[in-house]
Amino acid sequence: MRYTALLLVCSLGLVACQKESAPVSASNEQAQARVGSVTITETDIQDGLNLLSEKDRQFAQTPLGKQNFLQILTREKLILADAKAQGLDQQKDYVSLLEQKRTELDRIYEAYTQQMLVRLWYDNKINTLEPTEKEIKEYYKKYPYEMTIKQIIVDNAQTADQILRALKGSPSRWKGFAHQYSVAPESLRTLTFMPGEYLESLEIIAANSAIGRVEGFFKTSQGFHIIMKTSEKQLSFKEAEPRIRQILVNQKLDQLLDTLKTKYEVIIYDKNE
Repeated sequence: MRYTALLLVCSLGLVACQKESAPVSASNEQAQARVGSVTITETDIQDGLNLLSEKDRQFAQTPLGKQNFLQILTREKLILADAKAQGLDQQKDYVSLLEQKRTELDRIYEAYTQQMLVRLWYDNKINTLEPTEKEIKEYYKKYPYEMTIKQIIVDNAQTADQILRALKGSPSRWKGFAHQYSVAPESLRTLTFMPGEYLESLEIIAANSAIGRVEGFFKTSQGFHIIMKTSEKQLSFKEAEPRIRQILVNQKLDQLLDTLKTKYEVIIYDKNE
């Protein structure tokens, strides 16, 4: 049917010049055409239309466009009938391609079933994860602020140590070192977060650091970090409330998953071991 979609744009003009097929009888309303023993139904037409771009689909739904599209479907069925008559569907290359596609689609289907189960699990748990207003206000009382840091992340301790020593002596070289050595994506090079929105170990360090002071280096699952807090800002409750709500949901989710780890054995193999 994708071949049909590709054919539509180049074929509509040509088919428009051809003679229209005979109208379908009222007693066989669903059938729109027949090629040998194969019937083309209204459902087949709609399935084909769904593969088209919005612009082509709009034209194909007009009386002339629909008739042209039916002609294209008929040609496709005609080619398929002759291909099977010639035994092309038994050729090794064709069968091999189908087997590869079936394997690919099986993997896609399996991934889809897992995604749907995860979504259903979340939907069933969301009410138990929702924080109370009291919990949100208590969290805001402890952490009514956000911090902004910039960081350099490298993949080994030796490089981190060398960069840290250089920056301690000359913080103005930060931009050059970040460009040359940092493996962090752009989204992690400068971060603004409330406590609870990033890595706890780095949040504690940033919270206790003076603005503009180079700190490091610290190892996390992301690599070896060198950080500098660039600002700290007090937030109103209105600003902080939705962020705190999400922080507390995430914390409760983590706690729930930790309890599940006692039920189901979880082993993560360190590739560097």
